[in-house]
Amino acid sequence: MADVARLDDTAVAGRLGRVDELLEQLEAEPGPAARTAIETVRALTEIYGEALARVLDHADRRLADRLADDELLGHLLVLHEIHPDPTDRRVARAVDVLRPAVRERGGDLELAGIDGGVARVRLTTKGCGSASAGLEEAVREALCAAAPELSGVERVKDPARPPAFVPLDTLTRRVAPAAPAKEPT
Repeated sequence: MADVARLDDTAVAGRLGRVDELLEQLEAEPGPAARTAIETVRALTEIYGEALARVLDHADRRLADRLADDELLGHLLVLHEIHPDPTDRRVARAVDVLRPAVRERGGDLELAGIDGGVARVRLTTKGCGSASAGLEEAVREALCAAAPELSGVERVKDPARPPAFVPLDTLTRRVAPAAPAKEPT
């Protein structure tokens, strides 16, 4: 194969972002030229999807796994709904990839299961609510990218861990002061 300049993952991400921007602009344009351009992109996408499917048809399991493990190819296989791994395996793999980063932040991440198209995860975090919410959103985005057919990602409570807050009613209850003791007469 001739020396061809290859794109690294950062360059690919930049190109994909630019494609999204251009498609958004194109979809906002009125008229037959814009509709034709969008239809052309759809047709090319279908052809490339078919080409990827044919590559998988010719691949043995080892090669199919290598293709699926490549970040860009894995996303394309998911996009075209031809990824060789089932949803649960892709979600479990995404959780395994995310877990070290969550642990670096003092938390933990575990897949509790997938039920009715919803991935359920146990996510423990340390720190304030906004950091926890940001981490939860990052987990949700990563799992949905690995398996866009999911209808949702839910955080389940860890039954062994008590709530990290004090119920409001315990803070607002006032105890009546004790009556002063009567002095003996």
